[in-house]
Amino acid sequence: ANEIEGFVFQGVDAERRYHETGKFEYVSTGGYYHSLPCDPLRMFIDHSAEVQRAMGFENEKDHPEVAPSQFEINYTYSEVVNAADQIQLYKLICRQVAKKMGMTACFLPKPIVGVNGSGMHTNVSVTQKGKNIFWDANGEEKLSGCAWEFIDRILSHGNDICLPMNPSVNAYRRLDPHFEAPNQLKASAKDRGSMVRVPIGNSKSARVEVRSVAPDASPYMVLYSVFKTGLEGDILPHDNLRSAERYLPDNIYDALDNFNKAEWTDKLFGEDVKSRFAGLKKAAADRCPRLLGTFVKAPEVQYHHEVYNQYLWNMF
Repeated sequence: ANEIEGFVFQGVDAERRYHETGKFEYVSTGGYYHSLPCDPLRMFIDHSAEVQRAMGFENEKDHPEVAPSQFEINYTYSEVVNAADQIQLYKLICRQVAKKMGMTACFLPKPIVGVNGSGMHTNVSVTQKGKNIFWDANGEEKLSGCAWEFIDRILSHGNDICLPMNPSVNAYRRLDPHFEAPNQLKASAKDRGSMVRVPIGNSKSARVEVRSVAPDASPYMVLYSVFKTGLEGDILPHDNLRSAERYLPDNIYDALDNFNKAEWTDKLFGEDVKSRFAGLKKAAADRCPRLLGTFVKAPEVQYHHEVYNQYLWNMF
């Protein structure tokens, strides 16, 4: 299952108008449990959750997030392709509900500098013959050896697959260690700065949480990359792989360089898809100022959507 964070801003089409306004306006200044029952953010969350349930989502919890006007609506796990479809529906539902309320649901990873960005924490496990093979009551952090090997492969190839998980210029604003951002290539049960977290689980819910995923990434590429890498990738011969001082790139050009040079991404996507994807991402990056600076630039907002997202939004 995925934990998809987003913001709600005042006005319809706030992203499209950003090049004119140069700013996003909060609908609520409360965070976490500071939103009152009838404030715009709480009303948006309640309406969106109701639509999700009507469309077959098994919702578990919903709440405002850390930053002002930020939200998260959680639902239960599903098989991988259906899970990717649900991410698309989730974002579409949120956008439609917000539009009807005269607001904009935004899944830009870091729309406002100085507050927490939005992520798409990706929780995964592997089931075999109805049994969660990531669970081991006697294992480290209650995870099986299979699960730890899965984690080791993700950490080994973390820089290689960073681009599919963070495909926009703006995504690298989010990977800032000052805002609970998961930019460290390590695994931990507690440290939220780690790329991989190990949540408390049981025989059914034991899982691996990949935290360094942006909410504007393609869910199909993300889930494919995570599972293929976790199951078939190589493991680096590193003594402290799970706690090493290694970091994800802080800009899209370094991510592109890692992606292009990695032999693993040739195996993962094939040369044609790899080349086309990298070319698309570089073209978008070249339309934005190379240095991020201290404020969000209009091209970051304009070009953060994937092509498939633009197509879907235009249909509705």
